[in-house]
Amino acid sequence: MKEAFRALADDRGISIEALLGALADALESAYRRMPGAEDFSWVTIDFETMDIRVLAQDIDEEGEPIGVERDVTPDNFGRIAAQTARQVMSQRIREAERDLKYEEYAGREGDIVTGIIQQSDARYTLLDLGRVEALLPQAEQVPFERPEASARLKAYIVEVRKTAKGPQIVVSRTHPGLIKRLFELEVPEIADGVVEIKSCAREPGHRTKIAVGSNDPQVDPVGACVGARGARVRMVVNELRGEKIDIVPFSEDPKDFVMKALSPAKVNEVIVDEETGSAIVVVPDYQLSLAIGKEGQNARLAARMTGWRIDIKSETQVAEEAAYAEVDWAEGEWIIDVETGEQVWKPAEGGPEVSLDQWNEASALDEEGSDLENIEPDSPSTSSEESQEEDLTVEDSEISTEEIEEEPEEVEEEPEEIEESS
Repeated sequence: MKEAFRALADDRGISIEALLGALADALESAYRRMPGAEDFSWVTIDFETMDIRVLAQDIDEEGEPIGVERDVTPDNFGRIAAQTARQVMSQRIREAERDLKYEEYAGREGDIVTGIIQQSDARYTLLDLGRVEALLPQAEQVPFERPEASARLKAYIVEVRKTAKGPQIVVSRTHPGLIKRLFELEVPEIADGVVEIKSCAREPGHRTKIAVGSNDPQVDPVGACVGARGARVRMVVNELRGEKIDIVPFSEDPKDFVMKALSPAKVNEVIVDEETGSAIVVVPDYQLSLAIGKEGQNARLAARMTGWRIDIKSETQVAEEAAYAEVDWAEGEWIIDVETGEQVWKPAEGGPEVSLDQWNEASALDEEGSDLENIEPDSPSTSSEESQEEDLTVEDSEISTEEIEEEPEEVEEEPEEIEESS
């Protein structure tokens, strides 16, 4: 019996004390099903001698035990209770295993695990973590990343739930915390606390930006994360299936931080407004598309990482806005552009001409002192309609009455021509 307990404890990973408690509960449940069983009874097991006893005690009206303990072990207890004890003990062992697995992963939210892909469908992917399985929902998977069966995969633990069937571990491949944990595995300086990841912004499957700082002035945080010839960051990129990673140094100065966050684009100037939490960034004309990025990705990630609203403008745009602000827009006239044929507003002072689309954009300068609202030009649709009406009026006036009278004669001759042809 003792050897069987030890083997079972090693096989299931459960302590011998837990197994003895499960056996005592099973025997107690079996005893209470026997006729004439005592109401207040319990089972004791001596592991050294494997002596099993059923003890009982009387209770008063309030349910409190009175008197001395009595040995009420039945003579045929082993044969009758064997089947019942087996079922109850198996159930208690399964419960103990579930509790042990839950305790192993409880409180590990935010940790990283490595599993083997078991199966995958349109709803979720199952990862085998050894003793338990992890659930990778479709919403937590990187778009266009196809999990291959039996492949090893690292994931970020989002939640650990306790269910009747055991712990349910929900993991993610899109969480920004996955980036931090992967760098901790590859960069010893981050694991030791010398280098710290200050902020992270990620668009899973496409690009990630992280800002790193150093607690030691002699350690370069960016160089530590990149590694020799990019070896460290390459390991993280390979785990993320080729996702691009930008590593920038963290700065307490908002202007400097925003400027570095927009790398690889070069920035000329950054103007921050702490009240609104916005920053205007001025870049060279040839750097505008690089600063904004594909579909605004670079600017969007920089804004998330820094926490500032970023408005990127080129040098030409800034110069035009400055020119617009200096013009007295209250005086001028609408003219037709010879090259484009569109209506433009020409200020009387000889400032830059403005199209209708630019007019709407320039109207935002009202708050800075311009008088755009005082201008009441004719809309292009109205002026064009009036010009068309004038043209029609002139054409109608040139039509003589003789031409109007001749029109019915021409209509009458048409049927004759049709009859001859038929």
